Amino acid sequence: MPDVMGALGRLVLGRPTREFAPRAKPRPLRIRYALPLLAPDALSSVAYAPDEILLTLAAAGLVGVSLSPWVGLAIAAVMAVVIASYRQTIREYPDGGGDYAVAKENLGLAAGGLVGGAAMVDSLLTVAVSVSCGAQYLAAVIPPIEDHTKAVAIGLVAVIMLASLRGLKALDNTVILAVYAFIAALGLTALAGGVEFLTGSLGAAPAEGLELVPSSGFTTGLTALGGAFLALRAFSSGAVALAGVQTISTGVQAFRDPKARNATRSLAFLGLACAGLLIGTLLLADQVGAVFVADPSSQLRYADGRPVPADFHQDPIWAQIAETVFAAAPPVYVIVIALVGLLLILAASSAFRWVPALMSMLAQDEFLPKQFFRRSDRRVAAHGTVTLGIGSAALIWLMGASVTRLIQLYIVGVFLSFTISQLGMLRHWNVQLPLAKTALERRRMVFSRAVNAVGLALTTVALAIVVVTKFTHGAWISLGLVGLAFWMMVSIRRHYRRVDSELKLPRGSRADLGLPSRVHGIVLVSAMNRATARALAYARATRPASLEALTVAVDSARVWELRRAWDRANVPVTLRVLDSPRREITRPLIDHITALRRRSPRDMVVLYIPEKVVRHWWERWLHNRSAARLTSRLRHLPGVVVATVPWQLDQPGDTGGPEPTSGGAK
Repeated sequence: MPDVMGALGRLVLGRPTREFAPRAKPRPLRIRYALPLLAPDALSSVAYAPDEILLTLAAAGLVGVSLSPWVGLAIAAVMAVVIASYRQTIREYPDGGGDYAVAKENLGLAAGGLVGGAAMVDSLLTVAVSVSCGAQYLAAVIPPIEDHTKAVAIGLVAVIMLASLRGLKALDNTVILAVYAFIAALGLTALAGGVEFLTGSLGAAPAEGLELVPSSGFTTGLTALGGAFLALRAFSSGAVALAGVQTISTGVQAFRDPKARNATRSLAFLGLACAGLLIGTLLLADQVGAVFVADPSSQLRYADGRPVPADFHQDPIWAQIAETVFAAAPPVYVIVIALVGLLLILAASSAFRWVPALMSMLAQDEFLPKQFFRRSDRRVAAHGTVTLGIGSAALIWLMGASVTRLIQLYIVGVFLSFTISQLGMLRHWNVQLPLAKTALERRRMVFSRAVNAVGLALTTVALAIVVVTKFTHGAWISLGLVGLAFWMMVSIRRHYRRVDSELKLPRGSRADLGLPSRVHGIVLVSAMNRATARALAYARATRPASLEALTVAVDSARVWELRRAWDRANVPVTLRVLDSPRREITRPLIDHITALRRRSPRDMVVLYIPEKVVRHWWERWLHNRSAARLTSRLRHLPGVVVATVPWQLDQPGDTGGPEPTSGGAK
């Protein structure tokens, strides 16, 4: 029978790779290739972080928006400390593994599981946020899709997931080109905007002529306490710019030797690029008057007091900046926005690259089902890839592809992983410091420990700020998801531990101690045909201590016909008929087998079931599925083995073995 599903899978995913056995390690790359493959996650975070900062500060009007560069500087300072901390992690863990490896080795498996749960939740949100924001940028240059961003985002996730499952080399090349083009485009925009500002030719954003109206509660201006809380909320929203900086510490193996040095250099360059883009974006947004609000109809109005329409369209911050800077060159504006949108969409491919590898490590430690550890015939961790794709698409659908709503859930897990990782590194240095052999080595360890201690302090404070300021805005959902993921992983590991304990042989025992006293063979019969003959022949060939054929009397006429055929075939096996007042097969059979086991608990019962195997998939629905139902019911009975004996239909020349006419067990 043709494998329809297999053929469909080959059509979608491609043929298996010739070298099925996966390489132990990925092919190492030069910095110029490895860095862009690991950078999209961090760069994409910088693309939508300014929107969230200005969105929060807009609640206080222009006075609040003017704080945005200072908030950006605070985030850049925290980013510098975090990057310095991860440089220590890379040097000590050149084999990669990132936060999970650090937490597991230094704080135990429970801490590793907590980091793993946070990382998996964040990976779903990374894909959902990046693709949703990318769809918004595409809508800025293709207005007809503005009302269909949710469908577009889900479709993009499906495309990236399928490309990842195929293991397309073209996807890697596209990511590399997109990263460099993104940095060049945003750098060109910032440079052109700076030149226009210095020459006095910098125009105003499309929101010119609109006034920013403070939300209720800020109509009388900012108080000291209210301003501080607003700034902290803006910080917690913009701190999403730090998401992704840890990706390089996870993928150190992607770099050529010396891996640690190349990875730390790449991390430093990535940090400078992210910090520069974030601060530059906020400064340009402040100069051109770009605004981004939650509700344009209530927070914006025309200078003459007229409200803006309810369907007023506002582009993301980078789109407003590029439209202003390149007002005289609209094609350049379109190119810049298209590149930003492309990078945001391809940032999801970065998650599809490292998250399945993380899930594979978790499965190896029995925190996830063992299927996540295996690779498909395309040398891809298919289970992790599909799980990530379906989960992120579900989040996009539930949140309506709203970047703001998704980000409220996002940053909690990021800083939770940061904090646990820094705590693990601090413990690592405390253990290693007494083992230092030279004064130089000791001074290096003391300095590294100080860096990680500062990192721990800052990430802990940032985590507290995020939880407090965003708890009612969705942070509680993220905490709940992380807790749920951790509970599920602990439960999975506990299950595997219990199974291993039950299956483990006692010390000093031999494997043959479990041999049964006798084996009772039972062949289930519904009609005397070639399939039944094969099952009888197979059962007799195993030479059980006793063998009988059973049929359940659900139709007296068919039982009478079976007895006649049985006698004509001269079958040397006793045929027993079980009564079934309720005309069911399963219950009488289970009662009969249970009675056999009760009389002799050390005996084994083997049930042979003839099974017709059809050629076409649709023919399966035309035949009784009693074999599958019986197997599912009987597998829970101790001391019972169910063996299905197949007969392939429409196979010429296959007689199914000799007809059982004489001799054998009875």
